[in-house]
Amino acid sequence: MTEPTFGALRSQLLDAAAALADGPDALAGILSGIVDDVDRALAEPLEIFPVCHHSPASAMAMAKRLREKQPKVIYLELCEDMTPLLTELRNCKLPVAVQAFASELDGFPQDWAPLSVVAPITEASAEYQAIAYALDTPGVELVLVDRSTDHVFQWQPRKDKAAEPAPEAGAEPAEDADLHGDAVGVEIGDLRPRFAELEEHLLHHGKVRHWSEWWDQYVEQPLGDADYDTYRQVMVLIGSLFRRLAPGARDRVTSDEERERYMWTRMRQHLATSGVDAADTLYVCGAFHAASHVDEFGLHGADSYEISPRTATKWHYGLIPSSHSSIEAQFGLASGSVSIAAAVFAKSLTRTGVEPYRLEGQQGGRAAKKKAKPAPVVSPQSQQVTDRLSGFLARPPVLDTLDEDELLGWSVEIVRLARRNGYLSSTADAIAVFETSILLAGMRGRARPTPYDFQDAAVTCIEKESVPGRRDVRRLCEIMLGGDRIGQVGYDSLPPLARDVHDRLAPLGLKLEQRGVQRALLDIAGDPVLGKCSDLLWILRHLLPQGAARPIMGERRLGHRAIQESWDLALGTHSRELIELGYEGITVEQVLEQRLRRCVWGPRATAAVALGAVEDATLYLRSRRFADELGARAVELLAAERTVDDAPDVLRRARRLLAHYRATEPVLPAWLEAFVKAGYAHYCTLLPNAFVEEETGTKQVAAMLGFLFSMESLALSLGCDRAQLELAVAQSHPTTPGKTALLWAAQHQLGLLSRAELRERCVALLDNPLVLPAYPQYLSGFVQALEPVPALAGFVVEAISQAFGRLPDAVLLPWLPTLITTLRKEGGDHVGLLVREAGRVFPGDLPTLDAWTPPWSAAAVDPGAAVAAPRGPAGPVAVLLTAHPEPTDALAALLGCDGTWAAPEQAPGTGPVGDLLARYPLSAAELAVAIGVG
Repeated sequence: MTEPTFGALRSQLLDAAAALADGPDALAGILSGIVDDVDRALAEPLEIFPVCHHSPASAMAMAKRLREKQPKVIYLELCEDMTPLLTELRNCKLPVAVQAFASELDGFPQDWAPLSVVAPITEASAEYQAIAYALDTPGVELVLVDRSTDHVFQWQPRKDKAAEPAPEAGAEPAEDADLHGDAVGVEIGDLRPRFAELEEHLLHHGKVRHWSEWWDQYVEQPLGDADYDTYRQVMVLIGSLFRRLAPGARDRVTSDEERERYMWTRMRQHLATSGVDAADTLYVCGAFHAASHVDEFGLHGADSYEISPRTATKWHYGLIPSSHSSIEAQFGLASGSVSIAAAVFAKSLTRTGVEPYRLEGQQGGRAAKKKAKPAPVVSPQSQQVTDRLSGFLARPPVLDTLDEDELLGWSVEIVRLARRNGYLSSTADAIAVFETSILLAGMRGRARPTPYDFQDAAVTCIEKESVPGRRDVRRLCEIMLGGDRIGQVGYDSLPPLARDVHDRLAPLGLKLEQRGVQRALLDIAGDPVLGKCSDLLWILRHLLPQGAARPIMGERRLGHRAIQESWDLALGTHSRELIELGYEGITVEQVLEQRLRRCVWGPRATAAVALGAVEDATLYLRSRRFADELGARAVELLAAERTVDDAPDVLRRARRLLAHYRATEPVLPAWLEAFVKAGYAHYCTLLPNAFVEEETGTKQVAAMLGFLFSMESLALSLGCDRAQLELAVAQSHPTTPGKTALLWAAQHQLGLLSRAELRERCVALLDNPLVLPAYPQYLSGFVQALEPVPALAGFVVEAISQAFGRLPDAVLLPWLPTLITTLRKEGGDHVGLLVREAGRVFPGDLPTLDAWTPPWSAAAVDPGAAVAAPRGPAGPVAVLLTAHPEPTDALAALLGCDGTWAAPEQAPGTGPVGDLLARYPLSAAELAVAIGVG
């Protein structure tokens, strides 16, 4: 009988387990099982290529294996419904992410919306090598076999942000780390211990700070120059080890097993339908999945697995920009690890001379060299699998020699970058970094300092205790070693909406695809074409995040059109958000209309929200039809509301829309008239309860009264009855001081309470020591009453002045902070009106103030003093008022003023005006002829 391939290794591991564990128990079973997993994976007729995500060693091994084997079919562990997007990678600058997006869900909870899945792709990854080879090699088919994006959420419900993997210890949020947004990440080869104690043990004994550094030192560097067989066996070994030592990750392992059943089922189905020989295929998957234990594993596995159908959710697909920092943030990697991996990959290519695969026309990289001549195909069955693990695990680590030129260049460059960023670094710091890097590498058991050793040395020698600029030394090291490369999606790969935005903004003459902020100056009066650009920019400002399109000069409000505008644009920085808009519609106008319609017909829609949508539709879309549709919905929502929480917002928006339509339209829209009628009846009905309910604030009641009084003339012309308002006020019996003051103001507006009676009530409040602590709340109510009754501004100034004039310091000083805080909290919107009124009433200089008598004092309103005051000569106005005294008498009664009429001292036609007309009669004669007076 032939000895198994790994028989010698299995015996050595069992002997070691017996010696260490005092018997062949669990440890022996684990070690023996690892060897069995390697043997099983290598014996599979369909060649399995185990990888680790963003691993330079995996990318190097993939490039070499593809040139050697030349497979006809590549099965790739990636969501199967993302296949059509891969051809668009040649129009992009890596790194980018393949995205599936869904905003309208069917089969998932609505609070999950929107759903987003991304699969980032970098040049230093094995999957990109496989994609580039398959797309640029004639006759090669690329088949994605992982579960669809719909199954991602069917099997693995989205977790809360608190449960998402956090970045590794020592990692800090980097710039542009949020390019993926809140998407769920899909990666190939998540190789990290799922047993926390094991990871802690490896980091401690490896003398490293985080997992990325351990992986680089103990896996990447040894496998960088290894042959393919050794690489393959070691990767399956690591995957099996981490799979078997995952006691607390049972749910995650179960999800991984579902994926493995799915992938093997898809591969067998493809082989059966295509007729391709398994020897001409290559299965690229994570090393964790290469050591699978499911029954469906292999070409001869069980066929009992049934794939569940997808939900009715409609998915949209596209490419979005990615970056090294966003990949690190999403997958919990150490800051700078992906950038360092890219630098290691580039250096390995130079050292080994391996020619990687690259998509033709790919942006942002080196020019493609002439394709190498295809190597003869080597069938896996013709090669005998040999044990490479025993020699690899038994040999001592190979210590690379120190590359002094490389380390010296790093040290000089980091000092230069530090000085540019505000550090007081010098040549001495470069020498210190050089020597400290060597020292740290020696302490950690390596002769050649790694980028991680160099980072630690630079932080120690340069940063010291403070960071003078925006970037710390660790971030500067990442920039120097390769930087946070940020991808870019080409114009041809953008969705139609994004291309339409770029085309319509072309008159600005800016490179919108570039990252960063660009200033756009729009002379709309001089170039009417820029007016359309302005319209588009205002819509983008409404749809995109705040920094994407920010107006510097100019505004967009009802009834106003700017003639010049200035914008700060960062559409390249917010390319992901712009691309995701393309999943919702063909144009931004369509997207805005859909969003407004969803908002107004949503479960949380209110009348205020609907009025805001009407305003947006008028401002940005200029669609009267759509605005009327939204306005009709606002009427329905207002009639159905049972609270008045949004009354201030309703009043503000209704006034604004009413003023706009009165200024621009010959007649008011039918929906606005219906809204005023419904609002008048609605608020009259709710007013008595609002005065009593504790949940309803003074501001809300003031807004209700403001709607009723300011819209009263229009409502009465439309058929409303004023008796509704009078009955509502009569039925109101507030219990709080602020609402009581509002009720008095309403009664004054209705003519039920004169100004003199209001003054008497305020005096009574000041005379009552028990009410004094609550007097600020009465004043707050009067201030809020300026919303429905702005004519009370003078009375409010009088009431506040009376308090300051009458109260003693012992009462006023403790009471003053309460007054200030109350007015600031509840009357801040009306303070400006009060200040203007006070400026009109009070004198402007101190000498006059000493002799000034307030107009509301007894001396100022004394009728005798008013009659005895000298009067000037009577003119035409006095004669007119004397001839028709009824309006003046009614106004005096309303204001609480008493007095008698005095006969004018002069006859009509005399006085200064008469003298002027007598000297220059021609003007009066011409005017008489013009108006037809004889």
